[in-house]
Amino acid sequence: MNRSEKALTYYSSGFNCAQSVIVSFADIMNIDEETALRLASGFGGGMGRMQGTCGAVTGAFMVIGYLRGKYKQGDDDAKEITNHLIQEFSKKFTQINGSINCKTLIHFDLNTPEGRKEAYDTKVFDKNCTNYVKSAVELLEDIINKEVNLK
Repeated sequence: MNRSEKALTYYSSGFNCAQSVIVSFADIMNIDEETALRLASGFGGGMGRMQGTCGAVTGAFMVIGYLRGKYKQGDDDAKEITNHLIQEFSKKFTQINGSINCKTLIHFDLNTPEGRKEAYDTKVFDKNCTNYVKSAVELLEDIINKEVNLK
């Protein structure tokens, strides 16, 4: 099973978009799947269902940060690399999907019962969000393989 298939399996099993992305990279992050799932549990629906940055995108940001992020005082190069990779990811995700903003991507207000019902009734999570999870994983794989040189 490849990473995007794994992510979509988790997503279709009821995990949020951020969880589905990050868990598919747990092996190269050297963390167990439970830790990955717990770490990303509050990032679905655009972070706590606030519909800001798409959860698939924030899941990818967490992977980039874990793999290349600054963790030592004075390591400003790591900070710059991380920011560059996140900006590159965001640009490519937007080119493919039109936005990195959850509300813009799904066109429903998830913070009202009516909006949530409409979103579920129209199957936006199945139709749209699966594509966002898949494209996030594929873009992240490309960035990791080309720029981070981790396989």
